[in-house]
Amino acid sequence: MPNSKSATKRLRQNATRRDRNRATKSALRTQLRKVREAVASGDVALAEAEYIVVAKKLDRAGSHKILHPNTASRTKSRLQKAIKKAKQASAE
Repeated sequence: MPNSKSATKRLRQNATRRDRNRATKSALRTQLRKVREAVASGDVALAEAEYIVVAKKLDRAGSHKILHPNTASRTKSRLQKAIKKAKQASAE
């Protein structure tokens, strides 16, 4: 239990931020799953469309320190690599 007014306010702020961060991470994971499922099913057009959305969410999460910026960048890179591989497999 907080003992001062400032600690009480900090507790409220932390709860608000935790909820916001959880919602952002959850939406991010859902979008990542959509891209990965599209790649797995071989639907390259859908995967590319979903990738545009997830790239924006990853960049935003990285810039707001919800994720480490390098983690966001690495995830984007791996998704691009998977989409490229799926595109080449469908072309053959």
